[in-house]
Amino acid sequence: MTTSWEYRYAQRTKGMRSSAIRDLLKVASQPGVISLAGGMPAPELFPLKEVEEACIRVLRDRGSDALQYSTTEGYPPLRELIVEKMSRYGILATLDNVLITSGSQQALDLVGKVLLDPGDVIIVEAPTYVGAIQAFTAYQASYASVPLDDEGMVVDLLEQRIIETHPKFTYVLPNFHNPAGVTLSRERRERLVSLSRQYGVPLVEDDPYGELRFEGEHIAPIVVIDANRNGEQREGYFKGDVVYMSTLSKTLSPGLRLGWIVAPVEVVDKLVQAKQGADLHTNTFSQMVAYEVIRDGFLEKHVREIRDVYRQRRDAMLATMEECFPEEVSWTRPQGGLFLWVKLPEAVDSQELLEKALQEKVAFVPGTAFYADGRGRDAMRLTFATCSIEKIDQGIRRLGKAITHRLKQPA
Repeated sequence: MTTSWEYRYAQRTKGMRSSAIRDLLKVASQPGVISLAGGMPAPELFPLKEVEEACIRVLRDRGSDALQYSTTEGYPPLRELIVEKMSRYGILATLDNVLITSGSQQALDLVGKVLLDPGDVIIVEAPTYVGAIQAFTAYQASYASVPLDDEGMVVDLLEQRIIETHPKFTYVLPNFHNPAGVTLSRERRERLVSLSRQYGVPLVEDDPYGELRFEGEHIAPIVVIDANRNGEQREGYFKGDVVYMSTLSKTLSPGLRLGWIVAPVEVVDKLVQAKQGADLHTNTFSQMVAYEVIRDGFLEKHVREIRDVYRQRRDAMLATMEECFPEEVSWTRPQGGLFLWVKLPEAVDSQELLEKALQEKVAFVPGTAFYADGRGRDAMRLTFATCSIEKIDQGIRRLGKAITHRLKQPA
């Protein structure tokens, strides 16, 4: 008798969905299509020479260790380097506060595994990162949304949502938001921390883009604001109400799959237990290679190059949008990161627009992918990181043509 697998899946799988972006990338990779969809770094900026040389050194000098099982917490020299790197941004952690993960996507999954019970409410921004929705939904979470504006989450609306929903935690992307491109202001970060303390609601700060600032002043991470409120943070001491996560995917290489979580020691201990059940430890060879590449200050120089390229591409995209998009369309103007967010007239459905755009050989991500409740049909995300300036210009012109055509059609 053939097994009917449909009736054997766990209840939590009923809420699981494929990533809309991953599905779209299959279409966007067709010949001739200019993809402004995927949130991928520019491949021509990958440090191929440096990684190749690091691979040789690792295999030559520490090959047996690199190919062996290792500790769940991560390669100690890499963790030490991350501690030093974060200290430049005011995050004063110790080795015991840091867990290396298989990309920040695993960090999200581990946070969900450790903190969420079925039905727990998470407060998220509207829109928010699609990968977070995918990770947390696997643990049967529910969502309460707080809208964004040009200064990030509208924190004035947060208190009422906390009172109404009694959330397990608040998930926030403060820097160059994915998908919106906006940055949470200092004033709002302080208010967010104050509300977190007042109501006992932890914060999960997801910061994959923080180093990619092109302009404007650096704003202290939420975890730093939280730690400094009561004079808690000092050298070698880390505790508070924030779980912080970041990654090397946007600055070094996404293929190495290296991210990290910084949290109080008791939280890290529980995350370590959860990770042991998932993959034992993050790829040792990748950790050693990354360490070899970045240990002598290479990454700081490399990030400056990335910033310069992405700034030029952002400027090119904004200029062509000003020229080619209808006046009824608006968009954000990010100070860094990879993305910007486009608001369409309410009569335009971005999912339907995508079909027309693909006929014009250009792709974007419809806004519905970034809402837990299916909203966002009048919005879309564009990335300026992956394509050359020439392709950005061509792609925006094609997209402008598709939008103009749709607006001329009867509602």
